[in-house]
Amino acid sequence: MLIATFIVLSPVNILAGTAEKKVGILLVSFGSSESSAQAAYKNITRKVVRSFPDCPVRWAYTSSIIRKKMAKQGTNLASPEMALAEMIDEGFSHVAVQSLHIIRGAEFDDLLRTVEAFRMMKGFDRIILGNPLLTSQSDMERAVAAIIDEIPPERKAEDAVLLMGHGSRHPSNAFYAALMFQLQLKDPNIFIGTVDGYPDIGLIRKLLLEKNIKKAYLLPLMSVSGNHAKKDMAGNDDDSWKTILTKSGIQCIPVLKGLAEYDAFVDIWIDHLEKCMRHLY
Repeated sequence: MLIATFIVLSPVNILAGTAEKKVGILLVSFGSSESSAQAAYKNITRKVVRSFPDCPVRWAYTSSIIRKKMAKQGTNLASPEMALAEMIDEGFSHVAVQSLHIIRGAEFDDLLRTVEAFRMMKGFDRIILGNPLLTSQSDMERAVAAIIDEIPPERKAEDAVLLMGHGSRHPSNAFYAALMFQLQLKDPNIFIGTVDGYPDIGLIRKLLLEKNIKKAYLLPLMSVSGNHAKKDMAGNDDDSWKTILTKSGIQCIPVLKGLAEYDAFVDIWIDHLEKCMRHLY
């Protein structure tokens, strides 16, 4: 994959003089069946369209489970393969595919293979994949600043802030622990746990109890506030994070807002996309 590290031109300069080309953007998310996720998707679309007003924007979703679930509800979502095939049919010659994943995990690896396959078949003159949210140290530093800025203002220093990441068996799962380390250099009561990786809620619970934490704000470290946030983080089932921590004497205050609803996080993805666009020509 070509990773652009060049000076980014403004959107106007990027698109100037390219009438002979048909340039498009494909935004790729894991997907969500929750209606609340639409706020995040609308915010991303708004900012991408504002940055690249002359480029048509398409969407695709990597989760086959989500696509099947939505199809049963009467909404057909495109996979990356389907969306790219449709863009070929529409005559696009240059395509920037922007991942909206958090880390370079298994979903991103699958997307990379898809982009490489379309590059090999020469369906486009040029196709480039943009990096997910957390890829470089600069991304991590910006994410740390954004997380701290978006902590609810009523939170007190002795209260914990616990972010829920999805987690993965992929080596890039290490980004979660690395991000927590850098956050705790700024604020020792910010923690990151994962649903399906390390650190898990058992370890986070132990750390909170050791620090005698009595209140915790729960926030999703995911692009949207979907099923994981509503059920696994803030739900009332016995295995939800809220229930587990509440039973341990920790008051929980969920904040159901995905990262893509905050402009500071979307700006990181936009910067990755701008680098793609600069290298697309």
